[in-house]
Amino acid sequence: MNSILLLNGPNLGILGEREPEFYGRETLGDIEKMVAAEVADAGWDVISVQREGEGELVRAVHEHRFTTVGAIVNPGALMIAGWSLRDALAAYEPPWIEVHLSNIWARERFRHESVLAPLAAGVVVGLGAFGYRLAARALVGLCEPGAGRS
Repeated sequence: MNSILLLNGPNLGILGEREPEFYGRETLGDIEKMVAAEVADAGWDVISVQREGEGELVRAVHEHRFTTVGAIVNPGALMIAGWSLRDALAAYEPPWIEVHLSNIWARERFRHESVLAPLAAGVVVGLGAFGYRLAARALVGLCEPGAGRS
C-alpha cells in the first residue's frame, strides 16, 4: 500500500480549541480521518505527523521522503521563516501541497508570504479543514500515472 505524509507544524495539535474563529472546530484527528477517507480509493494510507519543533518536522520529512507518494503540509507559522523545513522539502521529490486553514492574506501582514510555497505543487488557503480534503484530491491526481507536475 502507498502512503502519503500528512505533516502539521506548531500549534496544530490543539485544533478545535485554538482560535476557532480562524481555524475552525475540527480537531487534527478529524482532519486525519477526512484525508484518510479521501485517499482510500487510491489505495493509500496516511502517515500523520504533528510536531511543535521545526527540527522534528525536518526529521519526519527525511524519514518519509522515499516511502511516501506525496505529502500534505501545513507548516503553521513555520511558513514565515522555516528555512530548514524549506530545505528538507526541497529534497523531498514526491509532489506536496501546502495547506493553511485560514486565509493568510486576510490576516496580519507577516502571514502574507510563505517561504515554502514556491516549492509546493500547489497551495490551498482559507478553506478550513475542507482545504485538506481538496489537497488530498489534488495529490491523488498529481500522483496518477502520467500526471505531470508543473
